[in-house]
Amino acid sequence: MEYWRQCALWLIQCNVLPASHRVTWESAQVFDLAQTLRDGVLLCQLLNNLRPQSINLKEINLRPQMSQFLCLKNIRTFLSTCSDVFGMKKSELFEAFDLFDVRDFGKVSLKNPPFPTEDSVEDEDIYSHLEDLIDENGVEDEEDLYDCVYDDDEGGEVYEDLMKAESVAPPKQAETDVRSCCLSEIKQTEEKYTETLESIEKYFMTPLRKFLSFGEVEKVFVNIPDLVKVHKTLVVEVKDSILNKNAQNLYEIFITYKERLLIYGKYCSQVETAIASLDNISKEREDVRLKLEECSKRANNGKFTLRDLLVVPMQRVLKYHLLLQELVKHTHDVTDKSNLRLALDAMKDLAQYVNEVKRDNETLREIDQYQKSIENLNQSLKNYGRPKGDGEVRMATVDKRAKQDRHIFLFDGAVIICKRRGDNYEMKEVIDLNNFKVTNNPSTDKENKKWSYGFYLTHLHGQSGFEFCFKTKELKKKWLEQFGMAVSNIRPENCNSNFHEFKMHTFERITSCSSCHMLLRGIFNQGYQCSRCGAGAHKECLGRFDWTSGHGLDSPNGDMITDKGLPKMLAIRNYYGIPSPMCGPPLHIQVGDVIELMSADPHGTWWQGKILPTRDAGFFPSDAVKPCPFAGPMERLQAEAELINRGNSTYLVRHRSKESTEYAISIKYNNDVKHIKILKRDCCFYIAENKRFQSILELIDYYKHHSLKEGFRSLDTTLQFPYRETENAAAVRTNRHGPEIFHLPAVLSPKVVGVAIARYDFSSRDTRELSLQEGDVVKIYTKMGANGWWRGEVNGRVAFTLHFILSWMYQWFHSNNPS
Repeated sequence: MEYWRQCALWLIQCNVLPASHRVTWESAQVFDLAQTLRDGVLLCQLLNNLRPQSINLKEINLRPQMSQFLCLKNIRTFLSTCSDVFGMKKSELFEAFDLFDVRDFGKVSLKNPPFPTEDSVEDEDIYSHLEDLIDENGVEDEEDLYDCVYDDDEGGEVYEDLMKAESVAPPKQAETDVRSCCLSEIKQTEEKYTETLESIEKYFMTPLRKFLSFGEVEKVFVNIPDLVKVHKTLVVEVKDSILNKNAQNLYEIFITYKERLLIYGKYCSQVETAIASLDNISKEREDVRLKLEECSKRANNGKFTLRDLLVVPMQRVLKYHLLLQELVKHTHDVTDKSNLRLALDAMKDLAQYVNEVKRDNETLREIDQYQKSIENLNQSLKNYGRPKGDGEVRMATVDKRAKQDRHIFLFDGAVIICKRRGDNYEMKEVIDLNNFKVTNNPSTDKENKKWSYGFYLTHLHGQSGFEFCFKTKELKKKWLEQFGMAVSNIRPENCNSNFHEFKMHTFERITSCSSCHMLLRGIFNQGYQCSRCGAGAHKECLGRFDWTSGHGLDSPNGDMITDKGLPKMLAIRNYYGIPSPMCGPPLHIQVGDVIELMSADPHGTWWQGKILPTRDAGFFPSDAVKPCPFAGPMERLQAEAELINRGNSTYLVRHRSKESTEYAISIKYNNDVKHIKILKRDCCFYIAENKRFQSILELIDYYKHHSLKEGFRSLDTTLQFPYRETENAAAVRTNRHGPEIFHLPAVLSPKVVGVAIARYDFSSRDTRELSLQEGDVVKIYTKMGANGWWRGEVNGRVAFTLHFILSWMYQWFHSNNPS
């Protein structure tokens, strides 16, 4: 057996790789192992498995895929631990770039292997092309690979143990009493949790004041006394509501307490530091360690340590929306259900806020690592927003064609241009992205040689711009997406609509969006503030503001302003109420109507929706509609990023962002992306004067069967593949009449675990996130992501989305994916 396969099996035996990982497949190549280990995360986990606590996993960067800096930092942490803790000599170790660039992967996997080996004749040629393969394929983000590293449910078992009722469980109740069980669980767990908080304060915090300084107490217990005060009053109100008022005002209690519970943002963002401080103090001071053991015995007979209990508040605050979700599910009174949904939304908003505060603290630690490694920086990198990635480029100013090797750090608001100096970097220039736009250079894609794939940063006011060139076409695509997302964050569409002037802003106080009234999440650059009216807003809410007041969604005549994205379904046949739906009033629809979904079961006969122009709402047959072909508001650059890696003749129809009432077609043709403006005159739509249509849908349908060369001589193609159709589906459809149909092996097809609907709009601020519009149907592939993030698919794009945004439709129990 080849050494690399022996290495892979050993990693599985060490619980670093899952037993089903692709390195075990018959078709596996050494490249699969190289790509898996390249970011250093699993190597650090390996050392921790071999010798627990040899590496603090909280200090490594768990998802550094777009950051060369963070990948190398992880690898160097692994190498230094091998030397310092495991006593390995430098001559026995590889260099960090040997692994990251896989320029000498044979050395990485073969030199003095620590695992039991079999006799093997190793073919050195298998390593010779790995560097090229890595350049072409990059680092994959395998959602299940880091399950052994992440510990998102830390404290979960302790929490569940604490919440268990001490009395004998009651006999199983009838289905009609499930709601009573939900209410009972809310009451009992709140009582137990409040007792736990009081126990931490009484049996640990108070006695330890004699052993610890004021600063140490603050660091270890954070704001536990504040949590105790809030929950001592909350538990009284919850009990009174459930026992004496039939829970009629329970929803009001949770809505009222949402603001008071925001103190969990501080606690959850500091609990890791608190536990680390506690560990250090216990390790260095025997008197404190003995006192902690004594406190634990008094508090709970030694069953739980203070370290165990400190994680419980973070578990509890993320449980409220789950408890209310079950209660809503089993509440049948229409008014009660509607009221409880308001409370559920409030607790989901709280959970999102807490998670984003935690996430921002992790981001700030990441930024701090960058800051310490870049020389000549004279201001905080935090001022430039969130990091988008870093890596090697060849760049030049447009007027000086000589290219230089540089390392760039991309943030929302700026590109930091550096020269690498060993393990550190020297800052050469800072490019303010507020003054630039990104322009693709598709001609470079045809050169087919390293470092030839590029795009431009073009100055908005005619000053000198920059050209960035990347090693491979795949790297260029990724960087094009990241630059596009950065510009979209710092200068979003609709930021100046209706005479507003919205700019990304750090709110010093906890602030709610002036449009949707949900919290602006995180601790820096939480949203956007208008310099004219002072309104705060989410990115996805910027287009909803009335120009007169800056607050609210309604126009003066009371009509809702809804042109914030294209709807989801298109009527393909008329329906005038016959047959009549049993679930509610019918919605009369005509062919061509665009309908926004309000609720829909993919296997149901009836769906609920509304026609946007008329605001009419009701139920209609699910087979009377099909997915709308539009892509929504999208700039040219984003359209190019969406299409550049699709097949030729893949197209999308989009709102032109700067003229949001106008449309354009973007299509990939001859490996380049072309854009065609859809013109409108005399109530007709056209792209060529000689052919006019009553609707855009008619226009699209016509050019599905007739070449675009009728209007554009250089575009000899039809509109063949909607970009919302997944590439696999397009491949199958293309080959349907050919000699054979290509099917992906089942093992490569992601398994769908369920389906959910987006409850409201969400604009991504990172390319790993899904942008959603209310009503989007999302296939869920995994619910195991960190901090409430699920992996899902919408409109053919797979990325992460916050589960708080989604309304679960159904669990998928079968082995086959839903069609």
